[in-house]
Amino acid sequence: MRIAILKKEDCHPEKCGNYLCERICPVNRTGKECIVQGEDRKAFINTELCTGCGICPKKCPFDAITIVNLPESLKEQCVHQFGDKNGFTLFRSPIPIPKQVVGLLGQNGTGKTTALQIIEGGLKANLGTDHEATKEELSKFFAGSELQGYFANINKKKMAYKPQYVDKIPKMFKGKVKELLKKVDETKNLDNIAKEIGIENILDSEVSKISGGELQKVAIAACLLKDADIYFFDEPSSYLDIKERLKIAKIIRKLAEKKLVLIIEHDLIILDYLADLAHIFYGKPGAYGIVSHPKSIKEGINSYLEGFLQEENVQFRETPLKFIVKAASDSKKLHTIVEFKDLTKKFKNFALKVEKGAIHEKELIGVVGPNATGKTTFMKILAGELKSDTGSLSKKIKISYKPQYIKPDEDILVRIALKGVAQKVLLDLGLEKLLDRTLGELSGGELQKVSIAKCLSADADLYLLDEPSAHLDVEQRVNVANVIRHSIEDREKSAIIIDHDIMLLDYLSDRLMVFSGESGKTGEGKGPYTMKEGMNLFLKDLDITFRREEKTGRPRANKQDSVKDREQKKKGEYYYVK
Repeated sequence: MRIAILKKEDCHPEKCGNYLCERICPVNRTGKECIVQGEDRKAFINTELCTGCGICPKKCPFDAITIVNLPESLKEQCVHQFGDKNGFTLFRSPIPIPKQVVGLLGQNGTGKTTALQIIEGGLKANLGTDHEATKEELSKFFAGSELQGYFANINKKKMAYKPQYVDKIPKMFKGKVKELLKKVDETKNLDNIAKEIGIENILDSEVSKISGGELQKVAIAACLLKDADIYFFDEPSSYLDIKERLKIAKIIRKLAEKKLVLIIEHDLIILDYLADLAHIFYGKPGAYGIVSHPKSIKEGINSYLEGFLQEENVQFRETPLKFIVKAASDSKKLHTIVEFKDLTKKFKNFALKVEKGAIHEKELIGVVGPNATGKTTFMKILAGELKSDTGSLSKKIKISYKPQYIKPDEDILVRIALKGVAQKVLLDLGLEKLLDRTLGELSGGELQKVSIAKCLSADADLYLLDEPSAHLDVEQRVNVANVIRHSIEDREKSAIIIDHDIMLLDYLSDRLMVFSGESGKTGEGKGPYTMKEGMNLFLKDLDITFRREEKTGRPRANKQDSVKDREQKKKGEYYYVK
């Protein structure tokens, strides 16, 4: 089976000498029309005539064409294909299962959101044809599986969907949080849900004025307030701190006792803690995605990290993703690039205090703590965007800062925005294909990588990155972590990284700063500590223990009051236990 994908946003016939692909196609030279000009003036590839020679993908200057040869057995498993047979193709479908939280795990662009939309009914599956599939066609396609009965009764099911990009909510709704939630309060349970999720204090706030974390919780509340049969949560942990993520995970698990629940999540610790089963999505991002059979959550995550599906006998990644416990560095032997001394900053309703500490050369310092306890304020003081009331830095150093929230000039070309960025960074982050697009056309993950590249390419002594994992999938997070580490170590510089993905910080950090306090009122920063000391302090405050998964080395959250949880708490070992 062969599929031909044309990324229309990257196809620029007027810049390649008028349809270069059409002119060089060997099939076209025989007089047949394999590649022609489409009605939208973009190239169109006839997959029935394409021989898969591979010439047009190599010659296209914009990397807009992908030709993929797949097993013939997949031909009868196509659930949906976009773009008149030149668009993304999804094979197979995840299965909602009663009393189980079903997680969808895979790279961005492999069809997770598409699959959710099909199961939700917002996107009508076409089974690879030129028309929406009828009930009879869907019944025949899914015959013998749980999905046969599901799609037969889909019109009778009520759906609730929490979208991926919650930062778009203020653009769609003007008014107070309470007014927004009352529009979907079908159960008349607004006060209870608001209190359970922790948004009761912002109900009278304007939607346009609340933070990203608050927007996320409002979106989750809106989803939960609907009286539905099946609930979909697309990346519910974004912008939330670890405590909030675990709290939301418990709420969703409780919901699954009575309702069907599917979730997309890139924070593996939260997915592991939350889900019972996992479908792995693999393939080529933007071209095609294949859905694995359901697996236990432990087996699913391990298979994903290994890049190998044993039951299907499929290897979808050459190199496994592994987690190695780093030896604690001897800070006394490291050169200090800057010290900070008892920094304080007071606002009208918030006060921050950061104890003295030092940052060393070639060191990556992770920063953890609840939202609204001063982590970003501390970073802005270091960056010079805010002036501390007391305390100071030991000397003036050059700073490069990637903020938490990225607000791009939408009309600027990526090429212009990244002027001066090293070619290696562009290649390592996969940005060379985006250079001729505008910032306004980029997805959240693409924009995140552009911002990281710009930060790392600046001439600085200290690099500050606030939540670099936002909108990135697991592989992108590991890749970004490697790019950050290599950029810092190769130039003998240093970095501070704020993030709520514990697995990312575990993978990346040499030492750890810990923030605590009362969210929105007080904050206190301490450290940097060794990773073990810092994580023990942080997790003890949260009353959570972590262990090492024996096969992959990844950190896993223990279930509350489990044998392992009680055993580690008794020993005072909240982290790094194998």
